[in-house]
Order: sequence, then C-alpha cells, then structure tokens
Amino acid sequence: MLNPQWLYTFKTLVDTGHFTQTAERLHMTQPGVTQQVKKLEETCGHALLKREGKRFSLTEQGRLVYQYALQQAADEAHLLEQLSRDDPTAGVCRLACSGALALTLYPALLALQAKYPSLVMQLEVAPKAAITRAVLAGNIDLGLVTQAAESPELDCSAVGCEPLSLILPAGAELTGDIAADLLSLGLIRHPDAEHYLALYLAQCGAQALRNLAPKDVPERGYINQLQQILLPVAQGLGFTVLPHSAVQAFAEREQLQVWPAPQPVSEPLYLLKRRGRELPARFSEVLAIIQRLLQRAEGH
Repeated sequence: MLNPQWLYTFKTLVDTGHFTQTAERLHMTQPGVTQQVKKLEETCGHALLKREGKRFSLTEQGRLVYQYALQQAADEAHLLEQLSRDDPTAGVCRLACSGALALTLYPALLALQAKYPSLVMQLEVAPKAAITRAVLAGNIDLGLVTQAAESPELDCSAVGCEPLSLILPAGAELTGDIAADLLSLGLIRHPDAEHYLALYLAQCGAQALRNLAPKDVPERGYINQLQQILLPVAQGLGFTVLPHSAVQAFAEREQLQVWPAPQPVSEPLYLLKRRGRELPARFSEVLAIIQRLLQRAEGH
C-alpha cells in the first residue's frame, strides 16, 4: 500500500512545481520533501520525476501516480461530503417483506422514487426466516415480518397488523352453515394456507368455525405463486385465506366474495433492523408510508 502522506507530498509537489513551495505549503523542510518523494519512488519501483537542475518533469510512471493521487484526493473529498450530508431525498433504501405486503407497499415506494429520482428503492420479497437473516447480515436495511424476532442483534418493534380475509367464489351458494360450506368447497392451498386458516378460525368469532380443524378441510388445489392463488377461487374451485391486500390487487375481484366475519382477523407486523443501527434520513418518509398504508389496511 502506498503511503498516503508520501502521495499527498508528491501531489503537492506536482501542483506547485517547486520543492521549496511544497515544503512551505506542507510546513516541512525541503530535504524532507525530497526524502518522501524518494521513498515513494522506491515503493513504486520506478522513477517518478525526471530532474533537470532545480526543475523537474514527470516520467510516464510519475504521471500515472499523480493521476492516482488526484483520484485518492477526490474520493476522500467525496467521502467527507457524504459523511457530513444526510440527504433525505437521495440514496438506496433496501427493504424486505412478504409478497402480499409488497403488493401494497411497492407502488407507494415507487411513487416516492418518482418524486425524488435520486432515491433508489430495492424491495425483496422473502419469507420471515430469510428476511431475518438478510437484516442480520446487513444486506437489508429494514424488514417487515409477522413474527417477532428474538435475536439480541435485532431491534424488533410492532408497527401494525395485516388483515386476513376468508375468500370464496362470488358464485358460491352459502347455506348459512359456514363450516359445512367450507368443507364442501375445499381449500386452495398455498405456502401459508394452513397457518392463515388456523389463525382465521381462532380469531373470526364465528361459533360454527370454532371446532373446525384445518386438517379436516379437503384440499382442492395448490399454488405457490401469490398472484395466481385467487385464480382457482375465482373459477369456483375452492376457498382460501389470504391478506386482504391480495384481494385488492386481484384483477378479477368481482369473481370473489369476502366472508363477513363477526370479528376482524389480522396478523401482527413487526419492523426489523440491526440493533443500534441509525437509519439515514431518507428512511423517514419510507417509515411514514409504511405506517400510513398499515393504518389504511386496518380500516378496510
């Protein structure tokens, strides 16, 4: 590694063109300047100056080292500028959440980027375990998950809830016995179907569903692509349980009906970041967007 002090002395010498002026500018002796330049040449393994009496010119190697010194100085100045400036309208924002939440969150983040083009939004759709690992590794700045993380290296704070809906085909003829209707329709499974269904049965407040076990509901299909889970439901092939945001984003909503539960059902959402990490100013509006969207979702 080239000694940064020698590089700076060499750059100053080239800028001034004089050993004496360089020594005065750097508060050094002229022999000290000469010694540092000589040490730099020894480290590089090449003569950097072609001396002509009291004057000098740069060799080809000297020109390359001077360009390198200029770049180092520019990089340092840029770094110091970045350290002293926390621009709320510029920089990269790296987030991760579930696919259902991304349907609501991503358009709002893109609208913010359109407002401030120097912002760059990076949204990763991933399961909770992968989000937690990414935040711990520093690959993601903020994660939104539905279960609190217990790692001492993470800050985990409740930020709201994600409403869940029991979604039936629009043409389904309900008998008044919702448990029997669900058993007759059958479940369109997806990776979170059993978890969502169990949560729904426990929270919805319907006496008829209290004793229904998810394992007793027959399966009518399986799909792991969020955007396609509601297609078989819309075609009358079964029912499913999903975050309400998935219903709102579905193109053929008129082919669906959401069963009106006696009590609203939701899953808590937690915000993850590395413990002690101070987020840049650009995340202030991102956090405000998340809070606003979650409040709107809870009031659907």
